[in-house]
Order: sequence, then structure tokens, then C-alpha cells
Amino acid sequence: MIRQRRTRIVATLGPASRAPAMVIELARIGVDVFRLNFSHGAHADHAAALGAVRAAEAEVGRPLAALADLQGPKFRLGRFAAGRITIAPGQNLRLDLDPKPGDGRRVALPHPEVFKVLDPGVEVVLDDGRVRLVVRSAGKGFAEVEVVSGESLSDHKGLAVPGATIPVPAMTPKDRVDLDFALRIGVDWIALSFVQHATDMADLRQLVGGRASILAKIEKPAALRDLEAILDVSDGLMVARGDLGVELAPEDVPVAQKTIVRAARRRGAPVIVATQMLESMTASPSPTRAEASDVANGVYEGADALMLSAESAVGAFPREAVAMMDAIIRKVEADPMWPSLMRAEHGTDADEDVDALIAAATRAAEARSTACLVAYTTT
Repeated sequence: MIRQRRTRIVATLGPASRAPAMVIELARIGVDVFRLNFSHGAHADHAAALGAVRAAEAEVGRPLAALADLQGPKFRLGRFAAGRITIAPGQNLRLDLDPKPGDGRRVALPHPEVFKVLDPGVEVVLDDGRVRLVVRSAGKGFAEVEVVSGESLSDHKGLAVPGATIPVPAMTPKDRVDLDFALRIGVDWIALSFVQHATDMADLRQLVGGRASILAKIEKPAALRDLEAILDVSDGLMVARGDLGVELAPEDVPVAQKTIVRAARRRGAPVIVATQMLESMTASPSPTRAEASDVANGVYEGADALMLSAESAVGAFPREAVAMMDAIIRKVEADPMWPSLMRAEHGTDADEDVDALIAAATRAAEARSTACLVAYTTT
């Protein structure tokens, strides 16, 4: 059965949701696209999850898409001898290439390319923003940093340098292996993480060779600056607010989100808004009022899809999270003002004859409350 809802729901599969019976249930509740997160899990896990998606597709009687999300070049600290250290503002710490386990004075950062951008005064963000450092001095293969905020650090925490363009390719050797596997098992979409330039997506398109559609995850300031060129070589965009929120100030993220959504809609390209949409529902059966408003805002902006991450992958209430997102989307789309708000926000550019024809047909269908439009095509 085709779902009577324009905005789609993307759900990430994980330990809480990849069992075949659960995938069928989530599809029945409202999921349209299932995301396979290659940052976690073995290939066997993803193959089994995709098998469950295809079985659910047959069970519910409507198309379900599978999205393979490649990890990308994620920078992480090394290990600590005790597994964790306590830190405090004003504390000094050394980052270096020495692979030995760290302590309260130093820790390994096994990424030589990162040290190329660690100049004095540069801010370093760890653990998704929970820890912030500032570089006081640096040399070849090391940096002396001071803790600005944070209470603890543990093994392999992620690291970002806001605003810096780190000279690494968007695809790692792991990504290439994962890409080959994802294409062999037959996913519909490939998402590339930490895209910085259009060339990253052009390289991915060449590797994919038409076997799947490609999605650029916008989570770096460099990608925002090169957004139009990235759209030229991509089939769609994702507003990846998690890492984007590490790179940008909190007040800049909503503006960046609107910029990305508008750019994609101008091109007629699908755009997904992702990360922490209903984050509290990882541990609670109901969302906060702010989260409900965030989901609604994504629909009002004109996002083609909204995504659940931890909520469906590892959360305690994956069914409830999908049902809540479905209910909010339906409520917004039932708002009599929603179509006019969409048109005001995203005017139709009818420069081409085909665009003008489609725009006129859409307005006529809405005016007459037409049930559906049928397009006869040949292939």
C-alpha cells in the first residue's frame, strides 16, 4: 500500500531494530527508508539487515529503500592506560604520534594530517563537543593544548578542528571496501560522510558507476561553501547536524539547515534532515516539546525526509519514535497553510517548458482536489 504522506521517514537499523520482525513492524508504522550505518557493525550484520528490509518490502506491499552510510575519515584519539582520564579547564595536555597508551599528560593522535592544521590558537573539539581544547604551541607531529571545557576523556574519542580543511580524501580504504560490499548486496543509495568538495562526490559517482544513487552528507563548513558545485554531482543531500553542530556554533546550525534545504529544493534534489530529531526517545517513550517542534519545522521547511539515528538503532523505543515522527509529519501536512507556506518558501522556477507544465498541473490538481496524477512514459 502506498503511504499517503509526502515527507518520508528514514530509520537507522541497529541492535534495537534489525530483527526481521521488527523491520516489518517499523515499515508498517511508517518507515520508508532503512539506513545501514557502516560506522558500526560487520558486513554480515548489514547483509542480514538488508535481507530483512527486502522481506519487509514484500510483506507490506510497497517499495522500501536501503541507504548505505559510509563512515568517512573520522579522526580519533588513541588509548589511555587506564581507559579514561579526568580533566579540568586550564589543564595542559600533549597530543602526539607516539602509539603508547596515554595518561593525564599526553595521548596519541594517530593522524599526521591533523597536525598540519594545529596552529597556536586553533580550537580542537573532542567527544561531539563535550570537550574543547585550544592549541598553545605545535611542532612536527605534536601539539601542546589547554583544556577549555570538559570533565573526562576516554579511549578513541572523536576529534574535530572546526573550520579547518584537513587534507584527506573523503573516502578511506575502509569506505572503499564497504562501498564495494554495499553495491554487491544491492542497496539503493550510498551516503558519503565528511564531504568537503564537489570532487569528493565526483569520485564517488565514478566508483558507483550508476549502480545506486549518491547522497552528500553536509557536515563541514567547506561543503557549505561548495554547496552548489556539490549539488551538480550529487543525487541528494543530507543535513548531518551532529558533526555540523561540532563544526559550527549552535546558533549557526539552523541557518545552515535552511540554506541546505533551500539549495536542494531549488535543484529538485531530495534532502534529508538528520540527527537528534527525537533524541530523548532513545530512553523515553515520548519526545520533548522542542523535539516535536524540530520535526515539524523540518516538514515546514520542505525536507523530503527526516531521519532517526540512535532513536531507532539503539534506543529503547524504536516503534514509538517512528510512530511519533509519522504523527507529527501527518499533522503538519494536514495544516491548511502548509501548501501555501511551501510555495512561499520555495517558489517555482518555470524557466523550462517542462517545469512550467508540471507547475500548472500541480496547481490544477490542488484546486480540484484531484486524487492522483498519472504520467504515461516509455523506457
